[in-house]
Amino acid sequence: MGARETIRIAVRNVVPPAGLTRALAVQAMVYAVGSGLFHAGSAVFFTRALGLSAAQVGLGLSIAAGVSLLGTVPLGGLTDRYGPQRVWIVGLVLDAALFATYPFVGGFAGFLAVVVALAAVESASGVAVQVYSINALAPEERVTAMAYQRSSLNVGFGLGAVISGLVLAVDTIEAYRGMVWFISMVFLVTAIFVRRLPRLPQVARPTEPMSRLAVLRDRPFMVVSLLSGLLTAHQTLYLTVMPLWILTHTDAPKTIIAGLVLLNTVLIVLLQVRASRGADTASGAARASRRGALLIALFCLVLPISGLTRGALTVVVLVAAATVLILAELIESAGAWGLTATLPPADQRGAYVGAFRLGSQVQYLIAPVGLTALGVTTGGWGWLPAAAIFVLVGLAIVPVVGWAGRTPRLGAAAPERTMTPVP
Repeated sequence: MGARETIRIAVRNVVPPAGLTRALAVQAMVYAVGSGLFHAGSAVFFTRALGLSAAQVGLGLSIAAGVSLLGTVPLGGLTDRYGPQRVWIVGLVLDAALFATYPFVGGFAGFLAVVVALAAVESASGVAVQVYSINALAPEERVTAMAYQRSSLNVGFGLGAVISGLVLAVDTIEAYRGMVWFISMVFLVTAIFVRRLPRLPQVARPTEPMSRLAVLRDRPFMVVSLLSGLLTAHQTLYLTVMPLWILTHTDAPKTIIAGLVLLNTVLIVLLQVRASRGADTASGAARASRRGALLIALFCLVLPISGLTRGALTVVVLVAAATVLILAELIESAGAWGLTATLPPADQRGAYVGAFRLGSQVQYLIAPVGLTALGVTTGGWGWLPAAAIFVLVGLAIVPVVGWAGRTPRLGAAAPERTMTPVP
């Protein structure tokens, strides 16, 4: 293969094809500029601009996480009732309004009100974004389009982080206020992008719609949600547990942590689309999830080696472990998209996608504490049971997805029709 062909393939895996797939990727990148900017600068903003203590910030964000957990299913059901595009646009406008109020927050109570409201909005709009992509695209295009969106999100996150660096360098109250007002404007621009996306016909509602919480009774689907959600622990491992391990159990320089975050961003941008191939069916998505689980288990075996090495060899081991975990993230993410695109019924997709997100919410509650305790505080031997957990999840997810595929979904109507955008 020549250099020109290699470049052409690389570009094709990064730049989405013209049409709806590209439009969705562009809005994802625009949105991520604001989101990435805030994630990178939020801790300093909360403490410097709002005058909150670290304990107050942690408590407020924990309460918001609880609201997100409780609201994911009922608020996700709004998508089925009002349509994903409408819920998505309203969510972006509310995000913009809430961010615009941040500079006027006085004390912990005001901060708590804003972060809880933002968590509730995200519970609804996060489902709407995914449901719109599923409804608007043909089944064979959905996973690839979501992969392009994730690649674009990482480009936007990177740009946001660069802008955040400039704000942190200025380090004035006015700069921090300008930062959140700029983020507010980014979300309004994103809302305009979404408003211009093709309108979709409303999916026919069942004659007797089920309760918004009834999906929780769909046992095989909820088991799939739990297993897939546990695999999103790769995020906790990469951003929390691995840095703690590096700082406490290796002789690697602290700066390598930033280098590994950059490596994650670059590989996701370059490889996410390629890694998503074959995950556009339920069986293919299940196999991708299994591969992702086994790669996470392999990471749990490779990383502790860095505690036994010295110098340059430690850096080599850390880069190898990080690369394995990034591959796990790429493949597992594609598997999760495939499962949400194929298992939920078309007329209850919002409720089911919301329920699917519960699995990752559970992971966020237990993985930071559990994996830190196993991997870091044990001195290293805890990585063995951690690896065993992911092997078991990987072995279980394929038969469980098969069980869910054989079980009719609650409230399901007729088989899904291919959705055609309204001109």
